[in-house]
Amino acid sequence: MSAPAPANASDPANTPAPANTPAPANAPSHAKAAAHANAPARRIRLRIRKPWRLAAECAAVLIALLVAFPLYWMVLSAFKPAGEIRSDRPVPWTLTPTLDSFRRVFEQQEFGRYFLNSLLVAGAVVLASALIAFLAATAVTRFRFRLRTTLLVLFLAAQMVPVEALTIPLFFLMRDVGALNSLFSLILPHLAFSLPFAIWMLRGFVKAVPEALEEQAFIDGASRTRFLWQILFPLVFPGLVATSVFSFISTWNDFLFAKSFIISATENSTLPMALLVFFDTETPDWGGVMAASTVMTLPVLVFFVCVHRRLVSGLGGAVK
Repeated sequence: MSAPAPANASDPANTPAPANTPAPANAPSHAKAAAHANAPARRIRLRIRKPWRLAAECAAVLIALLVAFPLYWMVLSAFKPAGEIRSDRPVPWTLTPTLDSFRRVFEQQEFGRYFLNSLLVAGAVVLASALIAFLAATAVTRFRFRLRTTLLVLFLAAQMVPVEALTIPLFFLMRDVGALNSLFSLILPHLAFSLPFAIWMLRGFVKAVPEALEEQAFIDGASRTRFLWQILFPLVFPGLVATSVFSFISTWNDFLFAKSFIISATENSTLPMALLVFFDTETPDWGGVMAASTVMTLPVLVFFVCVHRRLVSGLGGAVK
């Protein structure tokens, strides 16, 4: 007697479909059904969000144009003839560009020296502030000592004091130490004002480096100095670039300290002081002023283009 066949062997309804059998076209899956069900709500959200997004983009473009327009007008005035600059009906274009304003700028005898002085002061401030801020941020983050919190609060309070309020005390200080009329009188104040911001910013980068990495380096035989320069320094380098940009811009564009501390030694003046050559009480040379300002802006743009990738990653790390 043969064994009876299973109940589901001959029943087509109970026979399992093959794994690769496609689903019927008229039977949508649960995912498709849910997508079709949510489609009206998604369309409503798109209709609601799209005007707001368009308004935000238009506002961003408008703000960018407002910010860029003074730079455009500066460069345009540098290429305009003198008659168009003094015209009672200024127009945002010129049909007869000229290089006369730039020629007058570069014909100044001390212009090249002013440029080198500005480059020397800005470079010294950037390098010194980056080095000192890196070491100080590491110290206040990795070590525990008395008055550490008080020191950090003092760093923050130093940022709240206006520069103009300290110019006169700094003048007497530089006079007492005999630093007036020298580049040192420009480097030291800018270094003092750049360090608090740099230390606060780098503190976040150093704190983001896990302590387990430092312990692992010590286990592998690395000294503290080797860990500091070969492991920690490359990790916080984007933050150093970000702080260096702000230090460079503030030092390069300084006029207050250069006017206050360089009194008689004109050979130690910086590039912003060169603008005074084109100012006259009766007929200021606005073309020369705009041309000199354009030349002053170029090193900042070059420096920014060279480090913009590191700057973006540094600012992102600071936010993180």
